[in-house]
Amino acid sequence: MTYKNIEFSLADGIARITLNRPDKLNSFTEAMHGELADALDQVEAGQARVLVLTGNGRGFCAGQDLSERQPGNGDVDLGETVEKFYAPLVRRLRALPMPIVVGVNGVAAGAGANVALAGDIVIAARSASFIQAFCRLGLIPDTGGTYVLPRLVGHARAMGLAMLGEKLSAEQAVQWGLIWECVEDSALPARLDELARHFSQAPTKGLAYTKRALNQSLANSLDEQLDLERDMMAELGRSHDYKEGVAAFMEKRQPVFKGE
Repeated sequence: MTYKNIEFSLADGIARITLNRPDKLNSFTEAMHGELADALDQVEAGQARVLVLTGNGRGFCAGQDLSERQPGNGDVDLGETVEKFYAPLVRRLRALPMPIVVGVNGVAAGAGANVALAGDIVIAARSASFIQAFCRLGLIPDTGGTYVLPRLVGHARAMGLAMLGEKLSAEQAVQWGLIWECVEDSALPARLDELARHFSQAPTKGLAYTKRALNQSLANSLDEQLDLERDMMAELGRSHDYKEGVAAFMEKRQPVFKGE
């Protein structure tokens, strides 16, 4: 597939997807969703050990391009749009067996904000902001927003974000626990590269299981989670990377992980 709405690369274990409709603040269209799905197919089939997701221009993503969803003289089935595009995208990101580093380079609004929050490590430029803009259109936070927001920032703050639609600065997002880190705008590309290199040499299988375990803990009982930890540890204890990690520790050297 020739990409017009995103940029994609995969080299040295690092997959990079950059949303590329800067004149529209990288808002989603059906074409962009199709390209994202194709790129994620390549990430899953290739030798990637980390995915870096960011946007071009002055915004990360402004959500849905409303020019494709105008009611006009008839009704628009937004549920069909969610089911066909946004829900599958969030499910794929959550299930991707590797760390996802998201670089929020500018405004992340609506579905754009919640796609960012579907990542594992979210780094935002200081000028970036997060806006749950759905209430301004008489809608609810979709793309997993009603799920992740209360779990990240608590019920009261989630309710305020969802019902007021006010801009949340990157600095406040860090303070609230919505994202991992806020950096100066000029430092964002280097920070993303640093994390990409780190994860491309990390024990990927162990990190994938960590991601899965933490995500499942949101629905599991303590007993279910303890059983899951037991089963995962039993499998990871037989992995190459565990054996290499122990050997490197005993030999006082840097480990060379293969991600398996």
